[in-house]
Amino acid sequence: MNILLDTHAFLWWLTADPKLSANAKAAIEDSSATRYISSATGFEITNKVRIGKLDFGRPVVENFDSILADGGFAKLSLSMAHTFLAGQMAGVHKDPFDRMLAAQCKLENLSLISIDPAFQEFGIDIIW
Repeated sequence: MNILLDTHAFLWWLTADPKLSANAKAAIEDSSATRYISSATGFEITNKVRIGKLDFGRPVVENFDSILADGGFAKLSLSMAHTFLAGQMAGVHKDPFDRMLAAQCKLENLSLISIDPAFQEFGIDIIW
């Protein structure tokens, strides 16, 4: 299984937040899964820390690479194909971070770990 974590799922896994569903946690901790974190997630976290919406996120930003390495996460960079698909996908959901993750899931054949029902309109596999 190849999975991409939505930003909240990554942060909830990292902080052992009980809001992370048992099904999502099991998928993330499945040793046979290849787990990805998008560069869009890195941008979202750093942006929220910068504007004061993610107070506990500063240590995450300062140690991002080591957190990913220690957690066994692969980095998934945004490509031009990802960005163009994100901009062209039909749907009313406007969040640019979500559109980027959905496009990456479509093009890379990934399942998305997310609680957000807005992703359903993009026709991707969601695990929660």
